[in-house]
Amino acid sequence: MTQPALTISRILHAGYLFDCAGTRIAFDTIFENPFSRNCHAFPDVRFDHEAIRRQRFDAVFISHFHDDHCSLESLDLLDRATPLHIYCQFDALFDMVRQLGFTNVHALALNVPVDVGPFQVIPREAMDADVDSMFQVRAAGLNVLNVVDSWIDDGTLAQLVQEGPWDMVLWPFQTMREIEVLAPSRAAPAPPALPEEWIPQLQALAPRYIVPSSCQFLLEPWSWYNRAFFPITYAQFAREATAALPAAQVIRLDPSRSVRLDAVSLQPGAPLDWVVPVGLQDVDYAYEGNAAPPHTADIARHFAPLTEAQMARVLDYCRTGLVEKYGDVEAASDYFDQPRLWELTLYDHAGAITRFHYRLAPDGATRVDADAGPPGWTTEIPATKLYAALAEGEALTSMYLRINDTVFDAATERALADADVVDDPLVRCLFSDTFGAYQAAQLRRLLAREAG
Repeated sequence: MTQPALTISRILHAGYLFDCAGTRIAFDTIFENPFSRNCHAFPDVRFDHEAIRRQRFDAVFISHFHDDHCSLESLDLLDRATPLHIYCQFDALFDMVRQLGFTNVHALALNVPVDVGPFQVIPREAMDADVDSMFQVRAAGLNVLNVVDSWIDDGTLAQLVQEGPWDMVLWPFQTMREIEVLAPSRAAPAPPALPEEWIPQLQALAPRYIVPSSCQFLLEPWSWYNRAFFPITYAQFAREATAALPAAQVIRLDPSRSVRLDAVSLQPGAPLDWVVPVGLQDVDYAYEGNAAPPHTADIARHFAPLTEAQMARVLDYCRTGLVEKYGDVEAASDYFDQPRLWELTLYDHAGAITRFHYRLAPDGATRVDADAGPPGWTTEIPATKLYAALAEGEALTSMYLRINDTVFDAATERALADADVVDDPLVRCLFSDTFGAYQAAQLRRLLAREAG
């Protein structure tokens, strides 16, 4: 007698297609390479967009609003009648998706099941419940936990253990150092082992199969981030997880690959023909501590020059926009509770420098001359990347900021010990009170394309 089965196929990153008895549901659908501006698929793939346009999914589930999980460019390839189930606390995202033409859009609520044919999908609480969620997927008598790229707290872990037994866990195996690379001279290298809570959590869940999930990308080929951003290899994860859970199997599932899961076995399935592997697929990450970061001037030379109008927008923002914005954004730590001098350095495509100096107080900022005194905070950024943040909603992780890459006086260094890197004045002004800037820029382009 044939066992009831569930086919699970990898799309990319946290993207999966689940198929049970002809019903097909997808998760965190990204059909772009690169995605999020500079995330290049690793291993490399290309997407057959015409074939994707012909696909019909019975539902699509999106775990959170981050642009590597919710991209309007990718959603634009789908039939507008596709039911979309999105976990997000912000109405603006739902409005944007509807403006794109989707007519069947639903907000997910934690622990409230969604039934789609033989599937039951239950959003589960992630550690940062204001941002993201996990998914429990039941079908064919099987129980799969898609952790996406979230972390699990003790309360949710206890709940998930009660929801077991688990046939498969899709576990986010990589700890990206997106904050540490902003201030590499002040960041310690990553520890040589998996985070200490991962193994006990996996042991508590005790799945039959573990898929190292999420994080299937590198940055630009020239980027020093590729040696500093990703500290965990597939091999290391498999080694540590297998040693700790000898009854479980660690299964690597690269883009396009499928497996057929039933109550007694896991077998290869037919690959997705609209996700096309390119080149070597059995590749792994390499980590070299902080990897001797190049100077920001050298990084800036990799980007195309701004037009005169684009550069004017950047300069106007530095002259007036930052000053107007600063008083409206609060810092998380108390370093900026007293006045500080801040030096902001822009690098153009040739590595040429433009510097701005500010006196920062809790209630606002003013521009000052370079001789106002030694800075207590420094920020460097390629001018092209600042423009991209202003005009295209580019995210912090692809902007190549360099923060406090110098040695300050002793008193400042002592005070900085408790400061948070993301208290950086530019970071706060660009990102503290904005939502969905990346998707909003995508929507503008897509609607303009349709109108044109």
